[in-house]
Amino acid sequence: MPGWAERLIEHMAWADLRALGAVRASEDGEARRLLAHVAAAEAIWIERLSTGSSAGMEVWPDLDLDACEALFRENARRYRDRAASLSEAELAEPVAYRNSRGTPYRTPAGDILRHVALHGEHHRGQIARRLRETGGEPVNTDFITWSRESSGAEES
Repeated sequence: MPGWAERLIEHMAWADLRALGAVRASEDGEARRLLAHVAAAEAIWIERLSTGSSAGMEVWPDLDLDACEALFRENARRYRDRAASLSEAELAEPVAYRNSRGTPYRTPAGDILRHVALHGEHHRGQIARRLRETGGEPVNTDFITWSRESSGAEES
């Protein structure tokens, strides 16, 4: 059975593409802006996990939906590879990096993965609210929904 980090990554990848589909159907600019931010933030954090540097990467890029999809798929691939290579001990080890303002930090790799997952959930919730407010149809991207669907759990 995959560990907690792999499960978080699989949920993230699933939820990103579900949210992307809902934004495609709505064509709402604010929802697209939030989605692009999620994709960019994921890319920034995997770069920090991999190299310690995300210098020059935009936090709020202006991406179209095709670019968001390509970045989500690349992020998922990179996170899967990274999560699969980390032992529980390595997940507890600090990663040195600088934030977007250049401030140095050291944060355990596992906490970074948790942050990425929680950050995406936050903004996907904003996207769902935005879609609902503009007459669109939000999608359920909850972890428990992914868990049920991925395990084939049935209602009782």
